[in-house]
Amino acid sequence: QVHLVESGGGLVQAGDSLRLSCAASGRTLSNYAVAWFRQAPGKEREFVAYISGSGGITYLGNSVKGRFTISRDNAKNTAYLQMNSLKPTDTAVYYCAARPGGPTTTESYNYWGQGTQVTVSS
Repeated sequence: QVHLVESGGGLVQAGDSLRLSCAASGRTLSNYAVAWFRQAPGKEREFVAYISGSGGITYLGNSVKGRFTISRDNAKNTAYLQMNSLKPTDTAVYYCAARPGGPTTTESYNYWGQGTQVTVSS
């Protein structure tokens, strides 16, 4: 069992930056691919980014490419989502998720955090 806890969300202005953290407990995170998803009010959950267990493979969704970066520190059992040049359209609850094996853009992850709210004002 992997327990995931997101942190780092908040209220910021357009153009600002935030770094979200996803801290894992219960298992060694290096054995799991990690992804970030987000869900805005009234919308379906959307893939944001993923990173492989070793960190050697990353992929960003088109809506955040060039502005967001995903990374991980396996020694700290933590993954991160660095968000720069934030826009009001980035407002959502952000979730991290983990799965054994390779990463995917689909929601087929075994473990999910509770989410952290990111609100970007114009």
